Amino acid sequence: MRDIRKGPKDPSHEPRTHPMNDASPGAPLHTRRQWLQYLPYLSLTLFLAAIAALVWLTRAHDADEQRTTLINDVLWMEQNLRFHLDRNEIHLREIGPELFAARELSAQTEARLAALLGQEFGLVRILWLSPEGELLGTMPPLAHERGVETGNALTAADARSLAREAAFRLASSIGRPVYGAHYTPPGEQPHFEVHVPAWTDEAQLGVVIGVYSLSDLVVRELPWWFSERYRVAVLDADGKEVAAKSKVAPLSASLAYTMPFDPPGHGLVLQITAYKSDTRWVPILLGASILLLAVIIVWSVTQLRRQLARRQQAELALRAESAFRKAMEDSMLTGMRARDLDGRLSYVNSAFCRMTGYAPDELVGRSPPMPYWDPEHLDQTLELHRQIMTSGSDPEGTEVRLRRKNGEALDALVFEAPLIDASGRHAGWMGSVLDITEQKRAREQARQQEERLQQSSRLITMGEMASTLAHELNQPLAAIASYNSGCINRLEDTRPIDRQELLDIHGRIARQARRAGEIIRRVHDFVRRSEPQLAPLDLNTVVGDAVGLIEADARKRHTRLRVQLSPDLPQVTADAVMIEQIVVNLVRNAMDAMRTTAHDKRVVDVSTRLDGRFATVSVADRGAGIGEEAAARLFEPFFTTKQEGMGMGLNICRSIAELHRGRLSFGDNPEGGTIFTLSLPVETESA
Repeated sequence: MRDIRKGPKDPSHEPRTHPMNDASPGAPLHTRRQWLQYLPYLSLTLFLAAIAALVWLTRAHDADEQRTTLINDVLWMEQNLRFHLDRNEIHLREIGPELFAARELSAQTEARLAALLGQEFGLVRILWLSPEGELLGTMPPLAHERGVETGNALTAADARSLAREAAFRLASSIGRPVYGAHYTPPGEQPHFEVHVPAWTDEAQLGVVIGVYSLSDLVVRELPWWFSERYRVAVLDADGKEVAAKSKVAPLSASLAYTMPFDPPGHGLVLQITAYKSDTRWVPILLGASILLLAVIIVWSVTQLRRQLARRQQAELALRAESAFRKAMEDSMLTGMRARDLDGRLSYVNSAFCRMTGYAPDELVGRSPPMPYWDPEHLDQTLELHRQIMTSGSDPEGTEVRLRRKNGEALDALVFEAPLIDASGRHAGWMGSVLDITEQKRAREQARQQEERLQQSSRLITMGEMASTLAHELNQPLAAIASYNSGCINRLEDTRPIDRQELLDIHGRIARQARRAGEIIRRVHDFVRRSEPQLAPLDLNTVVGDAVGLIEADARKRHTRLRVQLSPDLPQVTADAVMIEQIVVNLVRNAMDAMRTTAHDKRVVDVSTRLDGRFATVSVADRGAGIGEEAAARLFEPFFTTKQEGMGMGLNICRSIAELHRGRLSFGDNPEGGTIFTLSLPVETESA
């Protein structure tokens, strides 16, 4: 692994691995990324190889442990048999003098012989022979000598038939125990003998022979646990099985051990074979689990690789989208801010920071009151904040006065919308803030300019009506002067004064004075400059004042005004002077439209009525009407069909109507001419 990791960093390897490195500076970085890309697969391969090696080494170690245990157990068995045979040699050597001491055995000697022939010693017969090889006795007695007194000698040939002459002579000659070859008596199991010389201090007494049964020795002398683990067999020089101890169980083909059976030797071999143990499910399950986990790991790494590839693609797309949105947000002129449910600012964009003059770290995390709130309107802003946090802002936006960091006033239009997180929960509010300071200033200037224009229009109207109004005022003033002269003449007369006559004259003077004063008031109200005063008013009264103001001009133009006022007309919220200006302009335009109309047909119909939720004022003339070209541009500024007109009258009238959330429209009169209709909402609304 060290060579693999260091490979891309070793300059000496780069020319061989990447021939284009000299021409491509980015090639080492690309190679390193390729190595890093395949590093998880290489690590996984090494990991699985290490697991497989660990399993193999564990099984090999287990097999070595089993073989080592087998060898140790066999060595233990060999030592145990050697100890057993050596012990029997000692006992036979010790009992030898007693066997040759007298022709009849004592009870104690017989007891010792019986003990040696017990199961724990493995001997099946004990014989003692003279130095010449004559059989002096046996325990237990031989079958053919039963009933014959002890001490009856057998021939040398009979003795040699029971014991190997060579082993006897060797033991007699060397004076040490000698084991003979195995043999199988008729109808019995295989036997072997040990010849133990018996000595005194003076001479050899004879030879004591212990006869072993191979089957009994193998069966009886092996402990139970050894027999449970291994099958023990004795093989001759030809490989033929002589004796064995086994149970019905399958043998292991790999765990077997062979050793010479010495003593007695003579080509005998001990073969120890382990039994097959029960199926060890734990290692099998462990191996299967490791294999299954390896498959799962490979599958998981593959899926993880795919997931990482998709995630990288998603991250790249997210970075591109984030960069795009960041560039879009930075280019926006609309300020954006996000607040949590407690009103704490969690996000502001650059436009909002430029708008207020505060840095993002000065705003994010702040709780109300905010530093950009106007201190002079703090209570109103706080109340508006609580209202927005409860139910959001008005769909058309909410205007609020703020304060920049440098102290300048900031008029803003705020739109609030619920901020929904990824789990669909309402996490706060997202606000869009528009700087309308300049717009509001421009609107205010436009409003003031329009007011001045409206006043100028009214002054122009009054200027055009000046001669008519002067004639209208001259009549009451002349009447007042005439009545006053009559009163003076009557007072200078010496005849008695009629009080009732004087009261009647003074009443007429008062009526003419009120008439002149009403004319002056109407003119004054019409031309005075004032802020729009929206208040509930009776539309019929306003129409009556407008008609009264223009009646004199109508008489001068030989035009008849017919007024039809609806008695049940509800009040509207409007400025009386502005509405009166609309009616006066519409009536004067109607009279101008009938300049070429015959005098008997010059009639202007002024009426009011209720049309749904609107109160309407209609002014109908019987002129020539309005052509299509003029109708398309009728409300444009400075457009007029009059040679002496300015082209601002109808434009001003429509602006006034829209200011009152109403509308000004026109249509053809069925009787000829045009009908202009002013519609004002009857419900009370705030401006």
